[in-house]
Amino acid sequence: MKILVVDDSPTMRRIIIGNLLRMGHPDAVEGENGRVGLEKLAQGGVDLIITDWDMPEMNGLEFVRAVRSQDTALPILMVTTHAATEDILQALQAGVNNYVVKPFTLEGLQAKINSLFE
Repeated sequence: MKILVVDDSPTMRRIIIGNLLRMGHPDAVEGENGRVGLEKLAQGGVDLIITDWDMPEMNGLEFVRAVRSQDTALPILMVTTHAATEDILQALQAGVNNYVVKPFTLEGLQAKINSLFE
């Protein structure tokens, strides 16, 4: 499974990709904002997107909306510090399939990813 990780923090991308490796998902590509994420997505083969909300150039919500304008079936997991109910609802309305609040655990991330493929 090829996973696209989009987050402006290199440290957070490294943490997420490290967790994905521990879960048995070694095929990850990364982008530092939504614009780069769209470029990586256009290269094809992505089975899951994990994206942050707060990023420069194109934030997570803009990125999700752009993805959804082209693909309504690709699973999208938002991993962010936005924890308010209104934020979660806004992300779901934009088209994310599930939502994880930072900080997260390996088990929590794995459960959310697994729920996307059940």
